Amino acid sequence: IQIKMRISMELEERIDDGVAWLTMNRPEARNAMGAEMMAAMTEALPRLAADRSVRCVVLTGAGGAFCAGGDVKGFASQAGGSEAAKPRGFDLEGRSQSLRAGMELSRILHEMPKPTLAAIPGPAAGAGFSLAVACDLRIAIDTAKLTTAFAKVGLSGDYGGSFFLPYIVGQAKARELYFSASVISGQAAFELGLVNRVSGADTYEADVAQFARELADLPTVAVGYMKKN
Repeated sequence: IQIKMRISMELEERIDDGVAWLTMNRPEARNAMGAEMMAAMTEALPRLAADRSVRCVVLTGAGGAFCAGGDVKGFASQAGGSEAAKPRGFDLEGRSQSLRAGMELSRILHEMPKPTLAAIPGPAAGAGFSLAVACDLRIAIDTAKLTTAFAKVGLSGDYGGSFFLPYIVGQAKARELYFSASVISGQAAFELGLVNRVSGADTYEADVAQFARELADLPTVAVGYMKKN
């Protein structure tokens, strides 16, 4: 058994016996993604995808949350608030590039030639929700709260969630979840087929570890071709 660890301020990485654990680490902000976290994930995911010692990647969050989405407060301060209040130097192309980079994270999770698992210990909203549905499989605590969230802030959605979600729950349900931005529990998500497994608080951590072990023990090359197919 080999354990390797990399710890940054906003993303913790641990490789333990073939399982790469990536933990979004801004618990004070429910792991909302800012520039630093996005940069760390943009570096880590392609590297883990190429690392033959890694047989499964688990994406999760610290402090009882998965990810509350993008750092809206940070984006607002960068954009200068309202349209009229934007500074002269507001960089629309730079913002577009940032959104494209976010989609790249989802693409890598979806396409890397090994299984990816979203472990959801609590809130998953907006871009965080999208990252979860970009993974191959999902496990959630039964009390987790999941929501597309975008309609509540007047956005159409990003990070590929509107592409992935219809494949998981069907077109009509996906549109309902996007239009209404309703919040559903981990248990309800399991009943919809949105998450593959659900656990109570007392068994959640053990169940995640077991699920990850099952995925790491699969024939990784064959799984990679299954995903490509």
